Amino acid sequence: MPREKWTDERLDDLQAEMRGGFARVDKQIDRLDGDIKDLRRELNVRFDAVNRNMFAGFFVIFATVVGSNIF
Repeated sequence: MPREKWTDERLDDLQAEMRGGFARVDKQIDRLDGDIKDLRRELNVRFDAVNRNMFAGFFVIFATVVGSNIF
């Protein structure tokens, strides 16, 4: 009889430990999800800046080529 009670208690302990472990994993996933969203925003800002710089550079090159052929 004591063995059945011990097994039930151990199973309850295991269940509580597993729930705690899954709760920790859920928190880590939520934190990583937030980090990924922040990184995505930062990369979008950087890509926008690169696009602006490339557009300006192409405009300057185009203006230089057109200007050198006119005079």
